[in-house]
Amino acid sequence: MGHGGNVIAELEADHREVEEMFARLRAMTGRGQELRDLVDQVTIELVRHSVAEEQYLYPAVREHVPGGGALADKEIEDHTRVEEILKKLERMDTADTQMSSMLRELMDEVTSHVQDEENNLFPRLAQACTPEQLDDLGDKIRRAKAMAPTRPHPAAPSSPGASKLLAPGAGLVDRARDFVTGRGRS
Repeated sequence: MGHGGNVIAELEADHREVEEMFARLRAMTGRGQELRDLVDQVTIELVRHSVAEEQYLYPAVREHVPGGGALADKEIEDHTRVEEILKKLERMDTADTQMSSMLRELMDEVTSHVQDEENNLFPRLAQACTPEQLDDLGDKIRRAKAMAPTRPHPAAPSSPGASKLLAPGAGLVDRARDFVTGRGRS
């Protein structure tokens, strides 16, 4: 969950983790609990990552990157689509015939988002910020991920202020539910 380094290194490490999970999903032949556990693991990672980006990365992009407002808005729209897919997957039985197509849709959305961030947003942020600012953002991102929800909440506000206020409470409830159900332990 926390890798260390500046914001770009931290988020790129998250991206690699998710790509590894996607590779495991593509290689998986079975269904049932093994698939559910891996989908839950992907969901937990993506939700924490998204919340942290919305709280700290995108406000920094708006502040420091020329034209950053439009860039941040586009990335938040990507997150909304991903959270909606995650919510559908959360409710879906692993035997559902739509599971495979829904997982492909998720992987396509996330892969496109990651490529856009790494090829466009991150280089522009690195150019606009000092190393100290990037390190500070990395610390904030790690703290936010530790407190973030672990389940998709697509109807929750995505504004940084509302997210900083509501996410820790939602995260606490989600982690309590996860503890009771054993979700995310594998």
